[in-house]
Amino acid sequence: MSAVLPSFSTWLGARAAHIEHVLDKEMPQVDIIPARLHEAMRYAVLGGGKRVRAALVYAAGYGCADNQSGNPAFERALDCAAAAVELVHAYSLVHDDLPCMDDDSLRRGQPTVHVRFDEATALLAGDALQPLAFDCLAQMPVAPEKIVQATQTLAQAAGSLGMAGGQAIDLESVGKVLSQDALQHMHSLKTGALLSASVMLGGLAAGADGPQQGALTRYAKAMGLAFQVVDDVLDVTADTSKLGKTAGKDAAANKPTYVTLLGLESAQIMAKKLHREAIEAIAPLGESGRYLAGLADFIVLRDH
Repeated sequence: MSAVLPSFSTWLGARAAHIEHVLDKEMPQVDIIPARLHEAMRYAVLGGGKRVRAALVYAAGYGCADNQSGNPAFERALDCAAAAVELVHAYSLVHDDLPCMDDDSLRRGQPTVHVRFDEATALLAGDALQPLAFDCLAQMPVAPEKIVQATQTLAQAAGSLGMAGGQAIDLESVGKVLSQDALQHMHSLKTGALLSASVMLGGLAAGADGPQQGALTRYAKAMGLAFQVVDDVLDVTADTSKLGKTAGKDAAANKPTYVTLLGLESAQIMAKKLHREAIEAIAPLGESGRYLAGLADFIVLRDH
């Protein structure tokens, strides 16, 4: 008799709780000097967020090596990769919220790090979270060449040709009208690069073969873009209490978005099209890709 698999929502909740525990262990405790910096780091990372990037790591790993579930070395490799992407994501949010960037006071329903502490501490917290992410990758119990590959994957996703570069383009684009191609390029870097890296790191930990890597690449490209399109829609349609951050801030800042470029209805149609592309991409993975499919639904159909 085959085991009854948990529902997607149960699985996602369990993964979020699990990575919270992993992150708690990986970060310095608040009684270690410099205590205030460590408190700010933990404040930035723990106790909130949907953990979508970590979930993508796990879903991609299980999608390519479902039979390895429960193997301690495999699970530890996924934990290290999932923690790394969450730490990079958290650092980026801390810096994006600073007055010199997006100047936001609310994140995950709580005061942003620079509001809760101060700007200098927030800057240092972000600075410290980024190398901690690569420390986590270095602990992956995999072959040395895979650690090198994982490090390069995350470094490129976070750098000037990835997330940081996308943020730079975003800041330069305030008040400008961008073409759809230019907007798509910006978001493929700012948001899509780290989402894609999450998927690819899961596949790397699982030892994905060529066809599996191809499926993950196509899935990641579609979902990286879909995530941002849905974010732009929610900035218009959701309220601050649901979002956990300031609603309508992109429009107030005169930033180009898919809604301002295409209109609300067309942006929603685009998100649904990308959702279909993602589901089709992972069809070759069969039942092993069920959590990736569930995350595609979760990302596109979310209301906050």
